[in-house]
Order: sequence, then structure tokens, then C-alpha cells
Amino acid sequence: MKDIKLLTTHDQLKALSDPFKCELLLRLMERPQTGQQLSEVFELSRARVHYHLKELEKNDLVSIVRTEEKNGIVQKFYQATAGGFVPDRSLLPYSNMTETVRQMMVSMLDQSKRRILDAPVGSLQEESGSKDPSEWKYRSSAYEIHASEKDFMAWQKKFSTLMEDLAAIQRPNPSSDAKLYYFHILGLEIEESFFERVKEES
Repeated sequence: MKDIKLLTTHDQLKALSDPFKCELLLRLMERPQTGQQLSEVFELSRARVHYHLKELEKNDLVSIVRTEEKNGIVQKFYQATAGGFVPDRSLLPYSNMTETVRQMMVSMLDQSKRRILDAPVGSLQEESGSKDPSEWKYRSSAYEIHASEKDFMAWQKKFSTLMEDLAAIQRPNPSSDAKLYYFHILGLEIEESFFERVKEES
């Protein structure tokens, strides 16, 4: 699986603008699954799930990574072809690119919600007694920052390098005391300050 795959066709954008296909893709970024497993997760018929899987496969967004035979039936395991998808700049003229990116962000938020609800109790207990969030073993924050686009992009490059440094610390052989951490990162330009509005209303 690639880390990032560029979306280069209008059909790929169209596929990912569909909320259910986007949700399927995010599930298959996590681990390979069969159509039967996915139909149980979403409580939908195998035929409906299979249709959407074929659409994603046709657009090179998922692929069959292995097969297993069970009770005489060959099971196909599908997986996303990348850990993330980004529209290529050549697709900028297409108006639905924005909606595709928006839908992917919303689906990722749903994925993060599942991770939080499934997280072990201990991961959300802070026992250090510190009032400094930088010393806590988890992070949950929302920020609104005023910055020029140039400054934001410069910071984003530094942040990406920092995250890569963190990931490389124990790649590819984690130590026996290593724990698995999940990050969800979202940053985008907005038009109105929600925090300021709440302050005015209160």
C-alpha cells in the first residue's frame, strides 16, 4: 500500500464524493476485509457492498490483496491502494473536487469517532496531575489561528517533518514496550470564528 495516492481522474473524484464509498474506503485503509465482513459491519446486503467495491476497484482505489477458501467458497480480501488520497492539481477545474475533499474529511472524522469510542479506558486517564497539556499522554485540542497562507504552509512543512520523525523512531521494528498511538489532524481555512461568536452570545 502506498502512503499517498494522487487522484487523477474525474471518475475517482466522483466515486469518493459518495459518502458510502468514502466510508468503505476508509475502512479498507485500516485492514483488508471481505465483502461479507463489510456487509456485516454496515448491515447491508453483500450484493450492494459488492457493487460499491467493484466501483472502487475499477477506479484503482481498492484492490484484492489476498484470497482464502472457506467452505468451498473463495473469499476475496479488499484493501485500499493507499493510506491517503489527494486530488491532483490537474483536477482543479472540476467543481466537485471540493465536495470530494469535504466528504473525505467528514468520513475521517467518523473514523476518528470510532477510534475514540473504542479506545481503552487507560488511554484516556491522565494521572500525572499536571495542568500542562503538553505533559499529558493524550491530546484533544481545537485551535483557531490567524496566519498568512505563506506562514501556514511553512508551518505545515515543519509539522509534517516532525510527524515523520515521530513515525520513524520505531520503524520498522517497534520495541517490546512500544504503544500504538492514533493521530487525527485537520487544518483548513474557515470564514468565521466560532469561538468568538460563542463568547459574544454568552
